Amino acid sequence: MYGYQIAKTLERFGDGVLAGKQSALYPVLRNLQVAGLLDSFVAPSDAGPPRRYYRITGAGHAALRDWAAAWRATRDSVDAVLEGTCP
Repeated sequence: MYGYQIAKTLERFGDGVLAGKQSALYPVLRNLQVAGLLDSFVAPSDAGPPRRYYRITGAGHAALRDWAAAWRATRDSVDAVLEGTCP
């Protein structure tokens, strides 16, 4: 996906909660690429200038699994506090 597609996908699947300025997304994508979590390539576009497409790397998939597990653990802890079920 290219940057605009990523921004719109986050907005759509996050019910607007993940909507943000597209200009803020590109530094994040660059940082993820520098960290080896994303690859990118430039391809021509039928509707304007060439676009930079991003794809997740193997290291990116591993990091995503770790981040998702950490997020679920945090969510579960917060839910337990809110529901009054924490030990």
